[in-house]
Amino acid sequence: MRLIRFGENGKERPGILKDDNIIDLKEIYPDIPDICESFFREGWFEKVKNVKNIGKKMNVHIACPINKPSKIICLGKNYLEHAKEGGFDVSKSPLIFCKAGSALSGPFDPIIMPHTSSQIDWEVELAFIISKEGKRIKKEEVFNYIAGFCIMNDVSARDVQFADSQWFRGKSFDTFAPLGPSIVTLDEIGDINNLRLICIVDGEIMQDGNTKDMIFNIESIVENISQDMTLLPGDVISTGTPSGVGIFRNPPIVLKSGNIVECRIEKIGSIINEVK
Repeated sequence: MRLIRFGENGKERPGILKDDNIIDLKEIYPDIPDICESFFREGWFEKVKNVKNIGKKMNVHIACPINKPSKIICLGKNYLEHAKEGGFDVSKSPLIFCKAGSALSGPFDPIIMPHTSSQIDWEVELAFIISKEGKRIKKEEVFNYIAGFCIMNDVSARDVQFADSQWFRGKSFDTFAPLGPSIVTLDEIGDINNLRLICIVDGEIMQDGNTKDMIFNIESIVENISQDMTLLPGDVISTGTPSGVGIFRNPPIVLKSGNIVECRIEKIGSIINEVK
């Protein structure tokens, strides 16, 4: 199943992407909530799996697939080659930080250049959505707490990120978390620990990695985070980026207005964002 949100800003509706068609879940279940915490708590995630409609073709805006998560948790330095390219030590436990919920944007929405930074960078990442509340989740139970997977571009203002003593501000500008294109359930993916992920800028491959190269896998990440932090339905966790970011190139490459950034993960799809 591929869950989406679609429609104009402020009027998004839940749907299922099936081939090239969209199933409008609001037409089938008029009382269905948006895809948010209540969607999972009230059992809609399980209920919509039984929908048999074929849907129809629609020329509509595809929105961020989750609305107002309680938190967006990200992993830093979770690929060895990325840690090396930045001159960082390899962490002995997952290095986590957060992005503001207001940074979320749709999979095809623009990345807006801020006034306070001139070093905007890309980071393709595998992200996933939590489906039920949990704390101290054991590794063998982790996938029972995951609704599905998507792609996030962890857009970063490097000059701000490195000037601050922590990363929150430089990672949280508006539009700095494009997410999507849908929430893809594991049955449509297969081996989540062996997926190619690439980032393409203006047609040139900049990052080319594989989720098998993550230092901490999904089970370890969830177990670690949930030891002291309750995960809530709808929470977003993003698992880090492979090598090939712009700032560590020689000379550095930064995004400019007009660039087209595509983040692609096999079996999940692509998000494509123009820089404006």
